Amino acid sequence: MAKRPEEQLAEMIAGLKSKTGKDLDEWFELITVAGLTKHGQMMSFLKTDHGVSHGFANQIALRSVERQNPSPVVNDDPIEAMCAGTKAPIKPLFDLVLTSIKALGGDVDLAPKKGYVSVRRTKQFAIIQPSTASRVDVGINLKGVDPSGRLEASGSFNAMLSHRVRVSSLDEVDNELMGWLTQAYELA
Repeated sequence: MAKRPEEQLAEMIAGLKSKTGKDLDEWFELITVAGLTKHGQMMSFLKTDHGVSHGFANQIALRSVERQNPSPVVNDDPIEAMCAGTKAPIKPLFDLVLTSIKALGGDVDLAPKKGYVSVRRTKQFAIIQPSTASRVDVGINLKGVDPSGRLEASGSFNAMLSHRVRVSSLDEVDNELMGWLTQAYELA
């Protein structure tokens, strides 16, 4: 079975010293001493001045920016945090979509990200994103299926998925939506 992205990232960070000559704390120290605060500055510094590959430089810079500007913790549960504040009104709809997708099978795996939930089986087949205070976007991976009606091409919504369905009411979590999700689940 393929490793989850979170596992791959953990391995990458663990192997940082052997691949770059420094561990994460040592890179943080160099970035701090250099007075760098922006991701692009850090990337340039790491790649140009220290010969760090793009992938490692990106991860070091991302973590350094997070360390310098920690986000306030809204909630310990990342899924709950997505529907907090101005997006609180969408929580019942988000929960219904989430529950409906989990009902597809016991092997559905949820991987919360910063602004959406990745839905996986052996690979990602959907995402659930609370996009506004009144809409949840459901991204679906249905390669080879033509967009039609509510099933629109994902466009710039998410390059990892082929389609998007905008869901604004509880009754839009219907047989049509679940049919597309079931098809994507079976292909994953």
